[in-house]
Amino acid sequence: MDITTILGMLLCLVMVILGIVTGDEGPAAMGHFGDRVSVFITIGGSISCMMMQAKSFPVFLSCFKSFTLALKVHNIDPAEGIKHIINLSNVARKEGLLALEEAANNIEDDFLKKGIMLIVDGTDPELVRNIMDTELSAIEERHNDKVMFWANWGAMGPAWGMIGTLIGLVNMLYNMEDMSAIGPNMAVALLTTLYGSLLSNWICIPISFKLKMHNADEIKMKEIMVEGLLSIQAGENPRVIEEKLKSFLAPSVRDAMNENGGAAEGGEA
Repeated sequence: MDITTILGMLLCLVMVILGIVTGDEGPAAMGHFGDRVSVFITIGGSISCMMMQAKSFPVFLSCFKSFTLALKVHNIDPAEGIKHIINLSNVARKEGLLALEEAANNIEDDFLKKGIMLIVDGTDPELVRNIMDTELSAIEERHNDKVMFWANWGAMGPAWGMIGTLIGLVNMLYNMEDMSAIGPNMAVALLTTLYGSLLSNWICIPISFKLKMHNADEIKMKEIMVEGLLSIQAGENPRVIEEKLKSFLAPSVRDAMNENGGAAEGGEA
């Protein structure tokens, strides 16, 4: 589990609760911030809109379940990926491209394995790039569907909160005889706006950004794989391949790799 996501969500909740209980009424003020009708309007209305936007109900469920992806740790290390590709290039340089077929049996990443098999089969380099780029675009599109789901829900939350507030205000204005009830009724009307803002800024927008970062990391790693495989197919020197792939890394990561002696000095896949 990603402790930063969980800890951040808990701290946000704590900050809101502290803001409520530190008032004049103390913990008793918590009772003012619960209203079932406001929850139904805000949560139910925004979810209904997200269902309308979805291509199908299974797609809606898939996007909704992507919340769990933000709670997982994504151990994508481009530096380690480069080292692995350089090891593959060493094998190809010593034993030929056909030797990569045996190395592919120990690779879990389907994207990398597919690229290796295309090379082993003698596919034209331009066609290899087109096939890999097409699959990369399809992966990114699927990821973006989930990112946009949460981003759009983040926009729906405050909008439905405002709708609930307007409903509450209309009902309040039709019942102005009891002046002592105006304040409490106004407070209830504003709760839907509060719920909508919490839904958006506490959950939806942070989750969309988290998924977007995971997508960027994965796409960068796969772009490294494509460039590395095409370089291996072209028969480039492992050291040249390593320097080419290092251009994807931050300077600090490159320096760390250089201090460790680089990846092209030896090793086998």
